[in-house]
Amino acid sequence: MQPTLQSLGIDRLSLDERLRLVEDIWDSIAAEAEALPIPQSHKDELDRRLAAYEQNPTAGSPVDEAMARLRKPLGVKP
Repeated sequence: MQPTLQSLGIDRLSLDERLRLVEDIWDSIAAEAEALPIPQSHKDELDRRLAAYEQNPTAGSPVDEAMARLRKPLGVKP
């Protein structure tokens, strides 16, 4: 049987305790991330993007400009 929030008692934790637990779980996953295989489709997409960049390195935008464009319709200030 797969563990659930209820069977582990997580549903009885406060919001702050659950957030700390999520952070701890994420940190434990990140510590072992190199053990996760990278799907071939991801590798293929990275290769495609790198080739597009190498073909035309000026086609993109600096990250600060791209983020400003993304934030504008959301009304989020930089």
